[in-house]
Amino acid sequence: MTTRVSAATGAMAITVLLWASAFVAIRYVDRQLQPGALALGRLAVGSVALGVVMLIRGERPPTGRALGFTVICGVLWFGVYNLALNAGERAVDAGTSALLVNIGPIFLALLAGLILKEGFPRTLLAGCAIAFAGAAVIAIGVSSNGSNQLIGALECIAAAAAYAAGVVAQKPALRTASALSVTWAACTIGAIALLPWAPELVREFGHSSTPVIGWTIYLGIGPTAIGFLFWAYALARTDAGRLGSTTYLVPPLVVLIGWITLSEVPPLLALPGGLLCLLGVAFSRGAFRARASSAQPDG
Repeated sequence: MTTRVSAATGAMAITVLLWASAFVAIRYVDRQLQPGALALGRLAVGSVALGVVMLIRGERPPTGRALGFTVICGVLWFGVYNLALNAGERAVDAGTSALLVNIGPIFLALLAGLILKEGFPRTLLAGCAIAFAGAAVIAIGVSSNGSNQLIGALECIAAAAAYAAGVVAQKPALRTASALSVTWAACTIGAIALLPWAPELVREFGHSSTPVIGWTIYLGIGPTAIGFLFWAYALARTDAGRLGSTTYLVPPLVVLIGWITLSEVPPLLALPGGLLCLLGVAFSRGAFRARASSAQPDG
C-alpha cells in the first residue's frame, strides 16, 4: 500500500510540474504563433503520442454512447479550452491566467449540480461566491493595464468554463471506456475541431524559430500526453479528493516559473484575488470533494 501511495505521489508531482510549465510555455510560444495554430499543433502532437500508447496497450477507442460524450468533451475541453487559454495568455501573464483558469472546479460543480442533478449545497454556493469575488478582484487588477488585458482575463475564465463543461461530458464516457481511450479520443477530436487553423499552423511553423517549434512539441507530449496519463495513474491509486488538492500548487508554481523564465510578475491585485479564487474552490470542494477533483485543468 505504501509503495502504491509513493508511486501515486511521484506521478502527481510530475503532473503538477508539467501542468504548471504549460502556462509559461504557452505564454512564450504565443509570441510567435496565433492561438488557433498553437492549439492545433499541441493537440496534434498529443494525439500522436497518446495514440502510440493506445497501440502499445492494445486499447480500443470509445464506442456508442461513450463516444458521443467523448466528442463533446473533445470539442469543449481540448478544443475550446486550449483556444481560449491561448488567446487569453496573449494579453495576460502566465501566473494570472493560471489563477483564473483554476476556478474551473467551481464551474464544474455548478454544471454537475444542474446537469447531473447533484444538487447545490450551501458550502458550494458560498465557495462560488468567494471564487467569483476573487476573479472580479483579478479583473479589476488587470483592467488597470488596459482593455486588452481585461479581455484576456475574460478569455481565461471562458477557458475554465469550457474545461468544466468538458469534464461533465467526460464523466459518463468513463463509465464504459478507459481513461486512456477517452483522453486520446478527446484529444484527437479536439485537434479535428481545430483543423480550420491548419493552414495558419503550416504557414507560421515555416517562419517560427526552433525553440517555438520545440515548445509546441513539448506542450503536446509533456503536459498533454504525459500529464494526463500520470494523472490517471495517480487517480487510480489514491484518494481523489486528496489528489485533487495538490493542483492548488499549480498557480503558485506558474507565478514562480514565469518570474524566473519570463521576468513576469502578476498585477498587484492578482495575488489576493487568486488567493480568494483558490479559497473559494477549496471551500466548495468540502461538499463535492470527489466530483470537483476527478479532473483538473492543465495549461
